[in-house]
Amino acid sequence: MPSSLYARPLVDALLVLEDGRSFHGISFGAHGEAFGEAVFSTAMSGYQETLTDPSYHHQVVIATSPHIGNTGWNDEDDESRRIWVAGYVVRDLSRVRSNWRSNRSLDEELRAQGVVGIAEVDTRALTRHLRDCGAMRVGISTEELDPERLLARVRQAPPMVGANLVADVTTPEPTVLAAVGERRFTVAAVDLGIKDMSPHRMAERGIEVHLLPAGSSIEQLRALEPDGVFFSNGPGDPAAADAEVELLQQVLDAGLPYFGICFGNQIFGRALGFGTYKLKYGHRGINQPVMDLTTRKVEITAQNHGFAVDAPLAGSTSTRWGQARVSHVCLNDDVVEGLELRSPDGELLSFSVQYHPEAAAGPHDSAYLFDRFIDVMTARRQRKEA
Repeated sequence: MPSSLYARPLVDALLVLEDGRSFHGISFGAHGEAFGEAVFSTAMSGYQETLTDPSYHHQVVIATSPHIGNTGWNDEDDESRRIWVAGYVVRDLSRVRSNWRSNRSLDEELRAQGVVGIAEVDTRALTRHLRDCGAMRVGISTEELDPERLLARVRQAPPMVGANLVADVTTPEPTVLAAVGERRFTVAAVDLGIKDMSPHRMAERGIEVHLLPAGSSIEQLRALEPDGVFFSNGPGDPAAADAEVELLQQVLDAGLPYFGICFGNQIFGRALGFGTYKLKYGHRGINQPVMDLTTRKVEITAQNHGFAVDAPLAGSTSTRWGQARVSHVCLNDDVVEGLELRSPDGELLSFSVQYHPEAAAGPHDSAYLFDRFIDVMTARRQRKEA
């Protein structure tokens, strides 16, 4: 099945970083221009899930794996309703697609959704540059091939620091995902840019998931009489998400168990009184080693984040809801990868992780965290019934 990229005339494309470094390549996907933050992902598979992850909103993703597109695009693996990346950068775009579920090529899907891509770029050199210099703004164009003129426009693009992007990606209306089999629990899930696999992982454990738009009130959450509350992953700077922090503090005031993933971990950190900061180039891929400090087990995790929580790795911090402490840590750079809140007698009340236990795509080492959420909700139910 030949790729449509090689069935039409090749078009030159230019990539320019905000520090002036430029790369020439060949256009694929849509023609035009794209601007955003340049980041790299080390995943060797799962490009469809990556491109449809809302956490990549306003970002241009560089694939470090050199060969992309060989499995084409199917109608089952999208993690949301659309592609969210601003642009896509690869070295070698596959000339053929070969997978029994493939419906069309990666090139065709990017064109259909108006996403600009650039191929035949030295992505190793580009990744090393970002690793050394940090994530930065970038532009891709098939229209402006003069590096200096494109650079001027790149520097006019808004930075990721201070960006509040939740409203762009959240669900417009509340929806319900029914529990698989017997309904055991009800969870209010606040959509900050959720991946479809997260509510699916809860539903398959007997949880009825009520997906709520960002901006929902504590009264709307409590009206559902939930057994627990979930905050999802999402894009942007957590320091700009004041409304979400206030809502989570109200959730904790109500005594509801909480589980957060990725952006939900950063919001939890802020709600507990910790700060957040931007990482030099972030963690993105499906091969990041993390230690669970409770069990001392090491997990290989899927990650996608450019910000982190600034919390002490040792000891605990007193809050009005109990004792907060770091529960998980990245073994590459000691970045906080999880938080937990415990009662004075040591009972786990709420927790969050910076990575993706739903792992689409990625390893399943961390799937136990959904079971941990069930344990916390079960304990609360037993306390209420006692």
